Amino acid sequence: MLDISLLRDNPEDVKKIVAAKGYDPNLVEEFRALDTSWRQAQRELDEARSRQKTLSDARDIEGAKANKQVIKDLEEKSSKLQVERDDKWIRIPNLASSDTPFGKDENENAELRRWGDIPKFDFTPRDYVDLGALHDIIDTERAGKVSGARFGYLKGAAALMEFALIQFGFDTLTNPEILKEIADSVEKGYSSKPFIPVIPPVMIKPDVYRKTARLNPGDEEERYYLSQDDMYLIGSAEHTLCSIHMDEVLKEEDLPVRYVGFSTAFRREAGSYGKDTRGILRVHQFDKLEMESFTLPENSQKEQDFIVAAQEYMMRKLGLPHRTIICCTGDMGGPDFRHIDVETWFPSQDKYRETHSSDLMTDYQARRLNTKIRRNDNSLVLAHMNDATAFSQRPILAILENYQTKEGRIVVPEVLRRYMNRDII
Repeated sequence: MLDISLLRDNPEDVKKIVAAKGYDPNLVEEFRALDTSWRQAQRELDEARSRQKTLSDARDIEGAKANKQVIKDLEEKSSKLQVERDDKWIRIPNLASSDTPFGKDENENAELRRWGDIPKFDFTPRDYVDLGALHDIIDTERAGKVSGARFGYLKGAAALMEFALIQFGFDTLTNPEILKEIADSVEKGYSSKPFIPVIPPVMIKPDVYRKTARLNPGDEEERYYLSQDDMYLIGSAEHTLCSIHMDEVLKEEDLPVRYVGFSTAFRREAGSYGKDTRGILRVHQFDKLEMESFTLPENSQKEQDFIVAAQEYMMRKLGLPHRTIICCTGDMGGPDFRHIDVETWFPSQDKYRETHSSDLMTDYQARRLNTKIRRNDNSLVLAHMNDATAFSQRPILAILENYQTKEGRIVVPEVLRRYMNRDII
């Protein structure tokens, strides 16, 4: 949720961002009207409670009895207004950073930089679906029979490559020397504290999910709900990593707190009808290595830059041509303050496709999750949080396409060979 003072004191600034993100700016005025009514009810309730003490001290039995009913009615009114107000509050998206471009969709995202030469083939390159079928390492046909559309089996070398990427990610993100090199590229002396490896739960309680801002009203159709257990399957390890310190107070001297979690993710892909129906670029179930960090407010954007630099470092080690973009207001999530993607070159599509994302949430999640930091001066502030992809299954597809040979073989990137015990597929 946004800081309530922004909604009370700077509504026009908030409405501008709300509209730019594709949300109804009337949400802000609806919230403010309910907030005003709720505050009035609270004042009346406080006055009635104060009056009750006066009536009791004066032994005015009848007056006290009548006032008790007034208090009861005001409590019910205040409670109802608070529920209605909070429902509007949680629907209002986060603001956007000063460097976030204003735009309607992905066509108005801004490229920050690119790396690597686009491969030139003296043959027509196959797509990853054909390459996967050729080597019997990606099987969507059998998965379709067993589970339906948007599922796939990763087999043989593809399965080994997934875990090679995961292990490469863990090795990189837990290595202080590598992280120091990455951190110094952002700011000399910035924290190179390693990420803590985590295997998080893949199920989450509905009330906790709502507090993460990843289950707002309207998001339910994208999630898998287990009615018998009243639980949701997570759409990313972020969802149970960002909530790991719910209702806790972190110490400034322990910051940044960084986690890297591996889990399976489950998504309905409800809004992607007709998109990427061939292959496994967009599926209902996939594995992902996810980064999550908790920082002081003044370090949160620097922390995102560090995380993106780590993503780029790993992609360069893989030798995959990629570009880094900052998403415009119309192409970023509601809870995101600053959204950066890494897109990798897919030869068969002759374009870059998203393989990594990075979301700076500021205190938007922490306000609901009640995750705070006690500064060294003993003051309390809400934590700022970042989440980002380390590796999903998409880089496997990019490797198959970028490293293919004329004969249909796939050269294994050098950095993965020690994990896979092979240099070619």
